[in-house]
Amino acid sequence: MQVRLWGVRGSTPTPQMENLAHGGNTACVEIRSATGQLVIIDGGTGIRNLGQALAQQNQQQPFSVHVLLTHYHWDHIQGIPFFLPLYRSDNEITFYAHAELGKVREGLAGQMSKPYFPVSLEVAAPRQYVEIDRPCLTIGDLTIRPFQLNHPQGAFGYRIESDGHCMVYASDLEHGHERLDHVLRDYAEGADMLLYDAQYTPEEYPRHKGWGHSTWLEATHTARESSVKQLVLFHHDPWHNDQMLLEIGRKARAEFEHTVVAAEGLVADLANPQWQQQPCTIGV
Repeated sequence: MQVRLWGVRGSTPTPQMENLAHGGNTACVEIRSATGQLVIIDGGTGIRNLGQALAQQNQQQPFSVHVLLTHYHWDHIQGIPFFLPLYRSDNEITFYAHAELGKVREGLAGQMSKPYFPVSLEVAAPRQYVEIDRPCLTIGDLTIRPFQLNHPQGAFGYRIESDGHCMVYASDLEHGHERLDHVLRDYAEGADMLLYDAQYTPEEYPRHKGWGHSTWLEATHTARESSVKQLVLFHHDPWHNDQMLLEIGRKARAEFEHTVVAAEGLVADLANPQWQQQPCTIGV
């Protein structure tokens, strides 16, 4: 199973020079199974470049796309109107979110309704909307297990398993909820890779308590207590530039050695999780 990061920023895009090493696009992660099954997690602005790459790779034939949404906050859906596969009528696109978050179509349609966008959500490609109401679902050879996160208006993480390997996506979440902290650790247990919401530093967190995000230090605690093989710090604060993220990574590795600071274009295979950098900008 391969993981590729297309957007790693939280809250709002940050296209400044001082952020370019890690990237300014909001949350979007591509998952590919050994058989080539494609699943996308979240539709932040990173999904725009991913959509362009998919369109170029599949110029002569239609394809299907499965998009898992953690919740409907703006930074996790704002790239969907610019996702090129939406605009090809022979593609098939399925959006998923947990039933507790409400109807998927309603959660997505508002940002593409008048007066906010010139075309509706229903343009071109046929699409399906799935409210997940069971402990797990299967997409191709991927088994996907949603779990609840502590976040305003609700959010869900995902444990994704295939061919004896597992990655866990846990963004957005705030630590300190006794039951949900245990739920997260249970679902993260033994994962090859954990992507964790590390938006704040421990010093920043008290000013943002209740906003629904965690810290790099809590990320290391969770990774260690869940026997995770590799921790990926994710959902970077808009105010954290590359220099600050390098320092956060240094501090985090002192607590949990196998820590990576998420950056756009990083690609890793769970069978051999050595990250490589690939460009996220796609030529026309």
